[in-house]
Formats: sequence, structure tokens, C-alpha cells
Amino acid sequence: MAAALAATLSVPALAQDLQNRAVAPPAASDPAITAPAAADQVQFSAGSLEYDTNTDVVTALSEVRMFRQGDRLRADKVVWNRKTGKVIATGNIAVTNPQGDVAYGDSIELTDSLKDGMVDNMLVVLEQGGRMAAERGTRQPDGTMQLDKAAYTPCAVQTSDGCPKEPSWKITAVRITYRPEAERVYFGGGQFHLFGLPALPLPAFSMPVGAGSESGLLAPDFQLDRVNGLEFVTPYYFRLAPNKGLILTPHVFTRVLPMMEARYEALGTKGAFRVTAYGTESRRSDDLNTITPTETERAFRGYIDGIARYQLSPYWSISGSARIASDRTFLRRYDISRDDRLRTTASLERIDPNTYFALTGWYVQTLRVNDPQGNQPIALPELDFRKRLDLAGGKLQLQANTLAITRTAGQDTQRAFVSGQWDLRRLTNWGQEVTLTAYGRADAYNTNDSLLTSVVSYRGNEGFQTRAIGALAADVKWPFIGQFLGGTQRLTPRVQIVASPKIANLDVPNEDARAVDLEDSNLFALNRFAGYDRFEDSSRVTYGAEWSLALPGMTLDTVIGQSYRLSTRPTILPDGTGLSDRFSDYVGRTTLRVRDFVSLTHRYRLDKDGFAVRRNEVDVTVGSRSTYVLAGYLRLNRNIFPAIEDLQDREEARVAGRVQFARFWSVFGSAVVDLTDRSEDPLSLSDGFDPIRHRLGVQYEDDCIRLGATWRRDYQDTGDARSGNSFLLTLALTNLGR
Repeated sequence: MAAALAATLSVPALAQDLQNRAVAPPAASDPAITAPAAADQVQFSAGSLEYDTNTDVVTALSEVRMFRQGDRLRADKVVWNRKTGKVIATGNIAVTNPQGDVAYGDSIELTDSLKDGMVDNMLVVLEQGGRMAAERGTRQPDGTMQLDKAAYTPCAVQTSDGCPKEPSWKITAVRITYRPEAERVYFGGGQFHLFGLPALPLPAFSMPVGAGSESGLLAPDFQLDRVNGLEFVTPYYFRLAPNKGLILTPHVFTRVLPMMEARYEALGTKGAFRVTAYGTESRRSDDLNTITPTETERAFRGYIDGIARYQLSPYWSISGSARIASDRTFLRRYDISRDDRLRTTASLERIDPNTYFALTGWYVQTLRVNDPQGNQPIALPELDFRKRLDLAGGKLQLQANTLAITRTAGQDTQRAFVSGQWDLRRLTNWGQEVTLTAYGRADAYNTNDSLLTSVVSYRGNEGFQTRAIGALAADVKWPFIGQFLGGTQRLTPRVQIVASPKIANLDVPNEDARAVDLEDSNLFALNRFAGYDRFEDSSRVTYGAEWSLALPGMTLDTVIGQSYRLSTRPTILPDGTGLSDRFSDYVGRTTLRVRDFVSLTHRYRLDKDGFAVRRNEVDVTVGSRSTYVLAGYLRLNRNIFPAIEDLQDREEARVAGRVQFARFWSVFGSAVVDLTDRSEDPLSLSDGFDPIRHRLGVQYEDDCIRLGATWRRDYQDTGDARSGNSFLLTLALTNLGR
């Protein structure tokens, strides 16, 4: 009895053999067949041919090939009964349909159209990827295949060395139906097998096998955290059209009410857009200014995130994005984003080889504690126009710009200016690169409610103000190139002289040039302020050098420089920026690359009096694509006046990495630590070692499955977004739930 049962159970296993067959699929054509065939005619070739005139049976032997309207068959032997139209093929059988799918079997019974029939011990290898195996399969005239006691997998069934292996996952079913025209597989009475673990029963369902998309459930996610409890995410995709889709994602929690997420996206001939919305109802903290915030009654909470871009013509485009949250802690509470500001913007642009035009507006929503929303800017509109011309052997760029900034409970500013910048670049006979620059600008400002701005240097004078700006500059580079250590080195001394008269900077407000800091990227800039509202009005000379070395498999670049202010008049640059004294601090950057394995960038600023490190920033990447470490460290030690909140000192360390310890297995992690203390920032709440968050996880990923588990811990409380642990389990399968 036991032996009989074992034999019975072994039949489906043999019938569901997903391994490759030792048969080459039939070629698209056969050299033995040269004449074109009629639509209803079967072409064939064989090593030998026998014909029984009494029974009207044709027997083809040895390397038999049959062709008809894109359907192809190869076999060792084919018996064709011309009276009944029945074709029986045996021995190394392979049948290919017009879509490129290949079916293998021990024996096959077809009609003489080659479009329908029955196959024993069938294996189907799909052109789009994936394969099916069955005890018996039936092929219908329209190409539909029905497989009984079957199995399906999109996974590889061989190792990289060509040895057979069990697929990472597969589905066995009582019946599988494959419809080539729909590129879809339908399952009935199915079971899911993962790494050979016990089977999980499945309801009747279908899934795509091609590159297209169809309506259906997507891969679920599971997450556990302290605030919301266990979270179960089950997205469902609605295919509205080939270029449109909607994803509805219920988020079900054990501790709070469910949340609904909806994402709609559409692609057109001129562009695309995507809108994502979240909505739920829960308690939230409205009072974030106290240590123990009070909680409101249950209220609606949500978030909208949209983006769009359309290319109206080769030169004209329109784009925009919207990010709006119902309250300051919603995004963190539900682990959607950790941004502290959200910006909504829209822009109309025209770009051609020599002209740029943009009409832009934006709105900012703050998510920071103790940051009044009424002080956030609403810019509508900003108009920017630029034109580039050839003039006197150089390039002239003209610019016109207007900007209107409104605040509901703060300072309002309107600005307009026109400017022109002419650059002439020449190479001398000695190899020096000389660039001459002339710059001029005329500004007009109007300011209201300036007393609502707390930092005096940012206010400007109330009412209408005008300002004129001018500057002349000469920049000389002299590169020297030679051999060194078997490679090539280049030393480039550089000197720049800038002359600019005194400018009425403090008469106008400062909206866009607050975060000024000397660094290697702006050392030789004409204006070392970041925006338009402030212009460096001191004549100065800037000097430095760049040295680079290129060796086989390695490059090293380093630059260092300093500037000296020629005038003695007071500067508007605050102490601590590295630019407030006549001699600036020393600033530099070093970049090292060793093949694709090591990348190191070090930026620094040294105090001119005693070489104290005022800025120390290191970013390192070591490793390959599969195993790597990323580390970063930043310390700003500038002793800037605390009222200038845009430039406060900070110290931070961050690390991330991934280690692949087996072919498909890897561990990963990351951490961010705030090292700032009160001696660096008097307003900081950090004690000098304050972890922000960390993450640690393990992941398995092969050609058709990604399975991972992640542990994350947040250390900061913000309203109802609490610190604590969270755990995330992810599972993604090729062709299933995508």
C-alpha cells in the first residue's frame, strides 16, 4: 500500500519537471525548404520519408521539421494520417508558436494545422520569461494552452555553472491556462512553494507574464512599530488604460484606524503626471511648543504629493509639484517622509541654445517645531529671462528678474533687476588661460512689515529702495603638466582680481543670500553670496592652486586657496563665515578615487589665525556594488552669532553599508548621530552624542525574488511621532504582485 501511494505521488513530480530538455527548439526556417508555401499548406523536411498508399499515412523519420504560418515543430519521428488529419510526433519534440513560446514533450498529438493538439509530459518555455510543466497539456487552435497537474515559475532552474536547481518559488496547480494573446497565466487550485517550504493554498487568480501591466493585487508589506502597531499593506492596481493606472493601498493597523493611500499616474505624448494622496483619522498633537504636548480629539489627517511635467514644444515646457500635509507630524507618524519643509511649485519654461525664460511660483509649508507658518514665503511670481550674445570676441549674458514674496504674518518683499555680464576668454602664447569679466546690475526693491523679521541684517529699509551693482574681474590660470610616478600630474596656479565699489547692501532685504560660507566651490566666484540680495562689494585678490595626479587605476585632485580684501571699509559678512577679515580663511578640497573601489572627498576650512579647523567634512565610499561602506563626518566650528539661525554650527556622523556574505544573501545598515553640543550651538538640545536613527536588515535577492527584514529605531519624539523600534518585512516576486 505504501509503495503504491509513493508511486502515485511521484507521478506529478515527474510531470512537473521544470528543468531544461536536451532538445534544440525548431529554427525559424529550414534550408531544405526554399519555396514559399500557401497559407493552408504545411512545409516539412526529414532525413527519410515513407508513404503507405493504402492507408494514406506519411511517416517522416530523422530530424523532422514541420512549418505552417509561424508554427514550427521538430521531432525524431512524425506519423501523419492524411485522411484524418491527425499528426503524432515522438522523440525529442519541440513546438514553437508565433509568439516564440516553446513547448516540449515526450509525445504530441496534433491536427495537420499544427495549431492544436495534446502533449504528454509537457514543458513550456515562454518567450517573455518563465516556464510551465505538466503531466499533460492541450493546445487549442487560438494558441491557448491548458495544462493539467502543472507547475509554473519565472525563476532560473539552473545555477550559473549550468547545474539543475530548484527554483526559489513556484506555483503548482490542478490546472494552469496560458493565453498568449493576453500574455497572462490563469491558475486554478494552486499552491505556493517558497524555497521548498510547505505549500500555501491559493485562490483562483491570474498574473501577467510579459512586460505589460494588468489589474490585480500587488506585493504586500508588513511593518511593526511602537506607535501604530502592526501594519498590513495590500495595494491593488487598476489598469485604466495602457498609459494610465490607479493604485489603491489600504494600510491596516492594529492600534489606530486604517489609512487609505491612492496613487494615480498617466503618461501622454507630451508628458506625464503622478498624484499620491493619503487620508486617515487619528489623534494629533497641535501644541508642539511644550515638552508634554496636549492631544486633540480625533481629526482628519492626510497628505498630497503630486508631480507633473509636459514638454509642449521643443523649447517650451511646463512643470509643477505639490506637497501639502494636514499637520506637522503626519508624515513622521506614518513613516512617509522625514522632511522638515514641504514645497509646492509650478513653472513655465522656454529654453533654446541662447535664451532662457521661466515663470515660477512656490509655496512653503514648515513642519518644524516652533517655526511659525506665517513666516514662510509665498513666491508668486518669479520671472527670470536670460539672453546670451556674442560681443567683441566674448560672451554677453543679459538677465532680467522679478520676484514677489508674501508672508501671511511676516515681511513682504518685491524685487526686480536687470543685469549684464560680459566674459572674454583667451589663451596666451605661454599657455595661460585669461578670463576678463565685466558685470553691472540695477535693482529695485519694495519692502513692507520689515520689523516682523527678527534678524536686523535681513530686514532692509521699509518702502521703495534702489541699488546699483558693478564689478570688474580678471582671472588667470597657468597649468603645468608633466610625468610623475609613471602617471601624469598637473599643477595649476590661479589668481583672480575683483574690483567692486561700495554697495548699499543693507538698504534692501536679504531673502535668498543668508547661508553664506567660504568653501572651495565659491572661492573664485564673482559673488560669494548664494543669491541675488547680497553682493560682495569689496575689491579683493584671490589666489590658490590645483594639483591633480592621474596614475593607472587612481586619480588624486586637490585644491587650496585664500583671498585678501584690498579695501579697509567694514564688510557685511558676519564673523565666522571665513570672509569677515581682510585675509580670508584657507579653504580646500581633496578627492581621491581608486578604480571603482574607493572614493574619498575631504572639504575643509582652516582659520587664518592658528589654523583651527572651522569646517571638516569627509565622505568616503569603499567597496563594490554588492559589498560597500559609506561613511560621512561633518563639523562646522565657526562661532557664529546665535541669532543668525541659517549658519549655526553642527557636528554629525553618518554611516551606511552592505555586506554580501553569500551569493544571494546580504546584510545592510545605516546610522545617523548628532554630535552637536551647546558649545557649538547654544540652541541645540543634543548632549554631544545623540543618535537620530539607525537601520539594520538582512536581504535575500536572486533573479526572481527579494525577501528582506529590517529593524529601524528612531530616537526623537516630535508630537505624536514617537521614538521607538519598527520592523519591516518585504517580499517581492517576479511577475507576481507587480
